[in-house]
Amino acid sequence: MSQTLNEQTIGLVKATVPALEAHGLTIVREMYSRMFQNPEIRDLFNQSHQDEAGSQPRALTGAILAYASNIDNLAALAPAVERIAQKHVGLQILPEHYPHVGEALLGAIKAVLGDAATEEILAAWGEAYWFLANILIAREKRVYDEQKTAEGGWNGWRDFRVEKVVRESSVIQSFLLRPVDGGPVIRHKAGQYLTFWLEVPGHPPVKRNYSISGEANGETYRISVKREPMGLASGWLHDHAKEGAVLKVAPPAGEFFLAEHSDRPAVLLSGGVGLTPMVAMLETIASRHPQLPTWYIHGTHDRETHAMRDHVRAVAAKGSAIKVIDFHQTPLPGEVAGQDYDHAGIITDEWLIANTPASEADYYICGPRPFLRAAVSALSLAGVESSRIHYEFFGPADELLAA
Repeated sequence: MSQTLNEQTIGLVKATVPALEAHGLTIVREMYSRMFQNPEIRDLFNQSHQDEAGSQPRALTGAILAYASNIDNLAALAPAVERIAQKHVGLQILPEHYPHVGEALLGAIKAVLGDAATEEILAAWGEAYWFLANILIAREKRVYDEQKTAEGGWNGWRDFRVEKVVRESSVIQSFLLRPVDGGPVIRHKAGQYLTFWLEVPGHPPVKRNYSISGEANGETYRISVKREPMGLASGWLHDHAKEGAVLKVAPPAGEFFLAEHSDRPAVLLSGGVGLTPMVAMLETIASRHPQLPTWYIHGTHDRETHAMRDHVRAVAAKGSAIKVIDFHQTPLPGEVAGQDYDHAGIITDEWLIANTPASEADYYICGPRPFLRAAVSALSLAGVESSRIHYEFFGPADELLAA
């Protein structure tokens, strides 16, 4: 693999940025159409993101445009590359899958741009694609190797039995998972996720990521899943993953996790089901760093949708410096302030800045895109360095291969 792209290739790729801005989404949709003719490649993808709204195609379009725009400054893309590599590892994407994607991408560029996609342009994009693909392949190999050699580690899909199911709220259930083979499991980093291969009758294999909602113990994992309206995977889990059911699970992955060694205060901020990685972080802090100043701030609709409230408060009581603050956007009749929740309404920018140590804390944020966007923007405007703002969202990310 060449270590750098030549100047001619960089110039040709950057020259296509206006065309990508105008036709990128059409190119990506054509690329997916070509890839999905191969069932093996189609089944790597989360089909729920290939919808009429085009959530995954739009995310991929943005990622390709970002790559073309920054191809002469790839260091700016390092965080995105790590996120993509981790997601690929969860989905068990292997080097042999990359040629199919490259062929589909170049074919789509030619089909959409027509004569404007000269042989020079296609050659440049081919070189640029494989340059990035080889970076991802190398990083993914290192992660696969780490997973295999870790205590309790494995590669590929491992059978786990549902040992316990707990209803956490009107829309969220927790599933405690133990490996069928009885062996240990990788001690995940608090904040990481598991990827599941689900066999849903009448559908191709369904792959989904779910954050681990408990601290590492080397024996089991817990996930907490919200039943989404029209959610194929979440609905199947809620209805069919009863105690004793066996699920195929890939090793823990993800670049969003609690810093293992940090003396800075921690602010855990979540909205809705975004609490799942935060609970894992809170449990980890309470058991390993109980004197670390920590704020756990959670927002949800009301008492009925507020998952794991009692558990969170019990965990927080183990730490001498942990504060828990709950917001209910629309409290139900009969809810009592100070008992069922701390504040009515949403978590405002002003409240967040005034009530957390913005000048020194690490912020970990998880929730829907609007929630994340508002929180990250508020913290940035308040002068919090980007290195202290860590976030995860649920939905299609900036994948360059699959999601």
